[in-house]
Amino acid sequence: MLMTLKRQSSPKRKLMTAARIAAAHLPAGLPPVFFLTDPQRTPDPASIARTLPEGWGIIHRHFGAADASFVGAQLAAISRQRHLRLLIAADPQLALQVGADGVHWPHARLAQSRQWKDRMGLMTASAHSPAELRAIAGFPIDAALVSAIFPSASPSAGKPLGAPALRRLGQSAPCPIYALGGVNAGNAGKVAPFAGLAAVDGLMQ
Repeated sequence: MLMTLKRQSSPKRKLMTAARIAAAHLPAGLPPVFFLTDPQRTPDPASIARTLPEGWGIIHRHFGAADASFVGAQLAAISRQRHLRLLIAADPQLALQVGADGVHWPHARLAQSRQWKDRMGLMTASAHSPAELRAIAGFPIDAALVSAIFPSASPSAGKPLGAPALRRLGQSAPCPIYALGGVNAGNAGKVAPFAGLAAVDGLMQ
């Protein structure tokens, strides 16, 4: 019995449970969880991609790295094999090159989404404040990644909004939302009932 309880409370099991809760309210075609790559924090994203459950998503953020095309192609091949949704951040040309599902847009480049709406199957955007989330209205964006929600080690993370504030934002958001920033197995259940999940290294905890 004790061993069964330990298995049920494992981080992976908690994360999978939260993902199922998120999937139940997200529109068809949107993954319950996005894994965001980072050249510094996740230097081997392919190894993580190979462990992701079917139907989850990847956002490849290469930040201009020299191996961006190689890693993008690698992730595209894994995504096809494992039935994952792959987005390329801020690089529609690479998305087309590797056959990705679409593009993730930083808020500063949100306007570019209009010229790609007929060429991408899925597009998401970043929002770091309530104002940025509201600004997504009118653009061809399928979902917004809102950050930071929980305390995060990311150098770009601001003051965390917290789960209650995210819930309120989601009630008037122009599109489905994902919680980003400090999301891990221990806190994913706090946001899963009203948001998708997105994390850089939180999926490895």
